[in-house]
Amino acid sequence: MSEFNKFSESYFAKLNTALQSIPRESVNELAEDIRRVWKNKMQLFIIGNGGSAGNAIHLANDYLYGISRDKTPRIRVNALASNSSVITCLANDEGYENIFSEQLKTLANKDDQLLAFSGSGNSPNILKALEWCKENNIKSHAILGYSGGKAKKLCDNPIHIPIDDMQISEDIQLIVGHMIMQWLCD
Repeated sequence: MSEFNKFSESYFAKLNTALQSIPRESVNELAEDIRRVWKNKMQLFIIGNGGSAGNAIHLANDYLYGISRDKTPRIRVNALASNSSVITCLANDEGYENIFSEQLKTLANKDDQLLAFSGSGNSPNILKALEWCKENNIKSHAILGYSGGKAKKLCDNPIHIPIDDMQISEDIQLIVGHMIMQWLCD
């Protein structure tokens, strides 16, 4: 067996362990809430940093177009990491820890929902957004790795996968997101 094959076997084993530890009831709650957002013409906001920001943007595209392109109404979804002008303005003027909460102050309405992606669960901008949601009665979900961090206690529906691996944490974000997408398509 080659060096890479050995490595890949280890990666697949860690991924399989993470998949087995996904809290199914919490994912079910997220799926039902996204369907409710869609049916009731509310908005879903998705946030994350780095690779998790990329996943947020990817899934916003999948939900906005992939699920509802032939259906009316379409899902109203917004990845708050997608506009670099807004992010750099807010980071400069309000601090990086406020880039998501400041956008929510402008865009969010009663009954909208937030989905946060975080490997550590401790990113200050994620925590500020979750705090803002709690203060303003916006339901929050979070897909978290490692220990779940402070976000695990702050959000309404933590989907915590206790894996100490950032890339597998990010893999799980997409797997859960794509699974919900396919379910909504049906």
